[in-house]
Amino acid sequence: QRIQEDLNKQLFDNLVCFLSRSHFEFQEKTAKWTCRSREIPAAALVLGVNVTDHDLTLKSVSEVLQNNVTPYIALLEAKGCPDIKNLMQKLMGQLMNCHIDVGSLDDGDCVQVSQNRIHCSMTSLISWYKSVTKKKDAETPSKKRTSSSRLWLSPPVVVIFKDMESFTTKVLQDFIVISSQHSHEFPLVLVFGIATSPMIIHSLLPYSVSSLLCIELFQSLSCKEHLSTIIDKLLLTTQFPFKLGEKALQVLINIFLYHDFSVQNFIKGFQLCMVEHFYSEPLSVLCCQLEEAKRRINSLSHDQCENIRKLPSFRRYVECQVSEKQIALLTEDSVLKETVRKLLEDLDAYHENYIAVLRCLHVFTSSLPKFPLGKQIRELHCACLENQVWETEEYESSLQLARMLNKSDLVTMLQQCVEIFVSSSGNEFDKTVEKLKEFLTQFQKLEAEAFQEQDVSVSSQKELQKKTDLYHLQKTLLELKESRRSKKLTKFEMLRFEVVDYIDSLVRRYLVPADHKTLHEIVYFNTASVLRGHLNAAPRIALHTALNNPYCYLK
Repeated sequence: QRIQEDLNKQLFDNLVCFLSRSHFEFQEKTAKWTCRSREIPAAALVLGVNVTDHDLTLKSVSEVLQNNVTPYIALLEAKGCPDIKNLMQKLMGQLMNCHIDVGSLDDGDCVQVSQNRIHCSMTSLISWYKSVTKKKDAETPSKKRTSSSRLWLSPPVVVIFKDMESFTTKVLQDFIVISSQHSHEFPLVLVFGIATSPMIIHSLLPYSVSSLLCIELFQSLSCKEHLSTIIDKLLLTTQFPFKLGEKALQVLINIFLYHDFSVQNFIKGFQLCMVEHFYSEPLSVLCCQLEEAKRRINSLSHDQCENIRKLPSFRRYVECQVSEKQIALLTEDSVLKETVRKLLEDLDAYHENYIAVLRCLHVFTSSLPKFPLGKQIRELHCACLENQVWETEEYESSLQLARMLNKSDLVTMLQQCVEIFVSSSGNEFDKTVEKLKEFLTQFQKLEAEAFQEQDVSVSSQKELQKKTDLYHLQKTLLELKESRRSKKLTKFEMLRFEVVDYIDSLVRRYLVPADHKTLHEIVYFNTASVLRGHLNAAPRIALHTALNNPYCYLK
């Protein structure tokens, strides 16, 4: 939940600033406000096409504004506002926190108000607003008002249109025209939730109406950026011991990219993986922070030790040991517990090193032409989980392209890698940082030598220009041609090859697939079939299962 809030923090902060200053002129009664008193401040909030998280985002917007700007928030949907009557009913009902029967009102009541009773009209809304703010002003002594509380002296009324494209043109036009006629009497701000493009405002509203709005555009992050942030914060971190295997992660990503674009559903899928893992895997009791896992190892029962011995990865580990060690691991629980403690330490260190080297490799591959290993780090992560990435054709082509990088790009990448390894929690990268810094120093020396060689080449060109004799000229050209044929690698090319080879050695050492590590079953969930059964809709299969085996859904 905290990560989801952080995703839109910048957007919410910008909206709060916009709404806070939008009616500063109204509060201060300045001349500037008088000049534009018929304009209604409006925020166009572009959330993206086919994104199912619109409701969640706009509800969060409403809560943030209610906590920071104004208590007067109305959230309107197109299906509940087929005409201006219903719109005013919903608006006043939400603001006054009551139910108003709109059936007894005639068309004129939407613009005019009777003296005997309050109708759903803009005039009655203004009267209510003035009475409420006057009461608040009376409760707050004027001496205690400071410049910081100036915003709340006349807080704006914020009307959020959740799905602007679905509203009828007439309803929007009538509401905006009516509101503009009263904009000098009370502060009103409109927020349009837009899925497609800001141009929809001009498509729905003619110029005579859109000119009554003072529009400011707010663009939320794209769904893919949200997904990348979620994966970066949840999966590519040592903060959480639970991990997703390649197959399970690929299922969640495919559902996101090809089905709903919902970050909320991706997080729910991740939570479902956690529940399924802790429910179905008896040894998930050790899926916790390392220190806690070490304490729990001491209290493992004999049956739990037998479960560890049955793990495929542990069986492979036992087969690689000498016969005496094999017998001890399979028969003595104390020896097994001590070995498991060491293996979990190795697994924890593997994750720390894996994440740092993965980010370093992504620095090199994310800027290569055609992105052989993908542009996003999640694509590279899936490739490394699936198999030994250095054996793939995509990796080989990435190395070939990396060996053609220019000096400035290479230096920038090395500097980024140094920052990654310095900030890493892994303990094995001190020598790596020294080596990368050594490469940077050598590049600086090459740059100094290049200036000297440039002066020498200029003088040789001058000598070549002096020789006007045809025989000497032909001889010189033949020598140049021969030297190009037998040309050796320059110092820069040799250093570039050395850098790429060193990065390659880090990849081969640290980016081993997780399923090659002993005891990976304890922390990794990789049962894609179970996940598909929960998340992918298959009505006919579900009905067939329910009729044949009701217990499957009643358990």
